[in-house]
Amino acid sequence: MQTHEIRRRFLDHFVRAGHSEVPSASLILPDPNLLFVNAGMVQFKPYFLGQEAPPFSRATSVQKCVRTGDIEEVGVTTRHNTFFQMAGNFSFGDYFKEGAITFAWELISRSQEDGGFGFDPERIWVTAYESDPEAAEIWHRVAGIPTERIQFRDGKDNYWDMGVPGPGGPCSEIYYDRGPEYGAEGGPVADEDRYLEIWNLVFMQDIRGEKSPKLGFEPVGTLPKKNIDTGMGVERVAMLLQGVDNVYETDLLRPIIGKAEELTGKSYGVEHADDVRFRVIADHARTSAMLIADGVNPGNDGRGYVLRRLLRRIVRSARLLGADRPVIGEFMKVVSDLMAPSYPELATDFTRIETVAVGEETAFLKTLSTGSKLFDDAVTEVKATGGRTLAGSEAFTLHDTYGFPIDLTLEMAAEAGLEVDEAGFRSLMAEQRQRAKDDAQARKHAHADLSIYKELVDRGATEFTGFDELATEATVLALIVDGVRVPVATAGQQVEVVLDRSPLYAESGGQIADRGSLTASGTELRVDDVQKIAKKLWVHKTTVERGQITEGDAVLAQVDSAWRRGATQGHSGTHMVHAALRQVLGPNAVQAGSLNKPGYLRFDFNWQGQLSEGQRSDIEAVSNDAVGSDFPVNTFVTDLPKAKSMGALALFGENYGSEVRVVEIGGPFSMELCGGTHVEHSSQIGPITLLGESSVGSGVRRVEAFVGLDSYKYLAKERALLAGVASSLKVPSDEVPGRVEQLVERLKTAEKELERTKAAAVLAEAGSYVEQAQRVGRVLLVAAAAPKGVGAGDLRTLATDIRGRFGSEPAVVVLLGNVDGKVPFVVAVNKPAQELGVRAGDLVGSFGPSIAGRGGGKPEMAQGAGTDPAGIEAGLSGVRARVAEIAA
Repeated sequence: MQTHEIRRRFLDHFVRAGHSEVPSASLILPDPNLLFVNAGMVQFKPYFLGQEAPPFSRATSVQKCVRTGDIEEVGVTTRHNTFFQMAGNFSFGDYFKEGAITFAWELISRSQEDGGFGFDPERIWVTAYESDPEAAEIWHRVAGIPTERIQFRDGKDNYWDMGVPGPGGPCSEIYYDRGPEYGAEGGPVADEDRYLEIWNLVFMQDIRGEKSPKLGFEPVGTLPKKNIDTGMGVERVAMLLQGVDNVYETDLLRPIIGKAEELTGKSYGVEHADDVRFRVIADHARTSAMLIADGVNPGNDGRGYVLRRLLRRIVRSARLLGADRPVIGEFMKVVSDLMAPSYPELATDFTRIETVAVGEETAFLKTLSTGSKLFDDAVTEVKATGGRTLAGSEAFTLHDTYGFPIDLTLEMAAEAGLEVDEAGFRSLMAEQRQRAKDDAQARKHAHADLSIYKELVDRGATEFTGFDELATEATVLALIVDGVRVPVATAGQQVEVVLDRSPLYAESGGQIADRGSLTASGTELRVDDVQKIAKKLWVHKTTVERGQITEGDAVLAQVDSAWRRGATQGHSGTHMVHAALRQVLGPNAVQAGSLNKPGYLRFDFNWQGQLSEGQRSDIEAVSNDAVGSDFPVNTFVTDLPKAKSMGALALFGENYGSEVRVVEIGGPFSMELCGGTHVEHSSQIGPITLLGESSVGSGVRRVEAFVGLDSYKYLAKERALLAGVASSLKVPSDEVPGRVEQLVERLKTAEKELERTKAAAVLAEAGSYVEQAQRVGRVLLVAAAAPKGVGAGDLRTLATDIRGRFGSEPAVVVLLGNVDGKVPFVVAVNKPAQELGVRAGDLVGSFGPSIAGRGGGKPEMAQGAGTDPAGIEAGLSGVRARVAEIAA
């Protein structure tokens, strides 16, 4: 049974049982505890936490998930995957244990002809929490599973919570016996390779305290409603139903390995080391494609860094298998073909996905080249000091700073006759991981911080009136000072105010919050910020400027009209620029983030390479043409599928509800899902002036612009600046560019002439250095400090000239400079001296430590730099001693 069919059967089974089918959420959700969605229940977490009321009593989904905690283990074993699909059914206060067990048993035991999975009931084992005999009794009564195939386990295996105070409950897990060829008898407690877990049923009934029942601590309470959360591993079920040994041999992964065999000439299943690389390619290619499809771009931190690591591991593995050309694009095509039946966005957005992935491969191939040069320098330094081991810190720097894989470092070190201090490298990696874990642990209490608002969230959402009015009469529901509810706040205090209604926009969708005021008789509060809690509660961050405010007071909440006008110009201007970008660059210029505030907008988009001046001009022109067209701005609410069918653009990573708000400007010109405030006609935006364009990460560009009056002020300032330059140059304004170009060319010519004069002066000194040469054995040695200020380039020219003047005499030239506290150096050795055993690179070790320097090169020439000018004389003494040693 193919994987896509397994997904379909699962969803159909639960839809027939009255569940609402919910599409998979994006892999990126605004959850402070998670880098990526890693379980099927994540998108339903607000319902389990009581932050939002669920729109259905029972639901089912197949959620795409990514777990990256064990990236290094991927491929080493066949059990680790970074991307997987979690099929689940959920009950929110509806059915409980018996319902969950019944639904699961019907699906796994029903014959394939009747729409089930057709597992042999005699090979099914289940586990239950050690304190949950009820679940065991239901399994025996409903499914007929004999008691000897029901095993009890402790909280580490059969209790679930989110790792923080909140909902939790006992689990019951379903296992399938793969047969004696896979391990020992005795059920899951004896061997979890033979008895493979396929489905986990969580009976969510408890409230966990600071310490988890997983570790033996008692829950602190019982949930008001008992819920169900289950997760079935789609890939594991596919492995069993397709009769293969591991997930890498299933229909959605084995073809990627086949492509890797084709590109490398190696065969899967021959050598373990190669098999690991094949599995890394298959796993990471699929995960990378899914992450890019959801809007992740390679970067140096967070989600972007994970994606970068995955893509680079693919390139590294392919190279170690023998690939000698770029491969990422071909792997992305295979993944798209395999996964698109369930995730059509992989096909419709393939060009962008491929562009991002190939761009990272190209950059990494350059990184490998840079890393190789740094590696060679490190090897030269080790050998110059007589060492045989590359320091762990060097390997860590290559890995962490330059993305150079450790196994490639090990391989190249062995080729160079060196070892690597792996223990030191692993220690530094462990320190880095611990820092990451500490940071993640620090973030895990984010949900606990919302507890002060829970009662308010449960009472219902704040009614936002700001689309229709700028002033609203409202009631104060709560006052919060430093995280504590208070009955009253007085002049001078900073206080969070929760209202039942508000016209002030809460920050979201790239638009910053409104500014405004809350007033009553004798009382005035300045509103500096508005934030959302649980997507439904408006929290106004204010300062009491006059009088006092009390919980229950009636107030007038008012938006600063000038602020709102500028904010709507900025937000509508963002939509115009987005539409213009897509018109000029094409549909692959997809939004990757934005910020808009009064008079200003910033827009990030996926794109490889710098925009040309012509493209920037075209984007600005298209935007302003749309402004001048005075397009009407229409907003309406519809369901998500209809909005998408109309062509409305959605932001990657945003988790939209069943109903969405569409903002349409000029019909087909711009149509986006957006909850922000906007102008009524495009002409109200005013002029849009692009300030510039830049890179904000691999494959992500940023444009910034002024709008409205701020745009006019900027242009007026630029005009005044141009007039001033024209006056200084005594030419009309339109001739300024040409005149400046002439001056720049003249300056360049003067600089080149200065360099030639300077070089001639330096070379004029060559004769005096030759006269100072000392004979050391059979070698003529020039070891001297160059005049202060002579840089590395001139130093090399001078050393080469001096060396050439000795003809067939064995000669060595060592020059150390002093430029702004740095000590550039050059070592030049002629052929006769090399034949006597003198090597330029080897001499660096004789003076490098004295000047705190490092460098390297070939036998005839070496160069580098140090940071301690005070050691120059000592370094020159070291050179003389070393040359004397060799000459002797």
